[in-house]
Amino acid sequence: MSEESHIKLTKDAMNQAYVPYSNYPVGVLIITDKGNMYSGCNVENASYPLGNCAEASAIASMIMGGEKKIDKIYVMTKNDEGGIPCGGCRQRIREFSDPATEVIMCSPKGIKDRINLSELLPQSFGPEHL
Repeated sequence: MSEESHIKLTKDAMNQAYVPYSNYPVGVLIITDKGNMYSGCNVENASYPLGNCAEASAIASMIMGGEKKIDKIYVMTKNDEGGIPCGGCRQRIREFSDPATEVIMCSPKGIKDRINLSELLPQSFGPEHL
């Protein structure tokens, strides 16, 4: 599948976001080390700010699919700067990846930046430290 298709799937996920309180939709597409894809969107509720981040939703879907290794992850917001995971989601991504995992930040217009997880979350704490 082409990168253009990956961006479209990420945008489709963002368009499914339930964000009546923040009006800040986020969509995510995870590609695993096996090449399978899992998407997620953020879901808010009346007890704002409790809810699910798009990254957490996609990771849960990946786990339900029987996989545990993120090869790359696309994150899209409606901002022109592109989506960047929050601090909590950086740690969530770290749990199922390695320093070379590619984080691809997108806006509806396309890719805005690419960064390895080691740059996004330097000197991180992961499962191997336990």
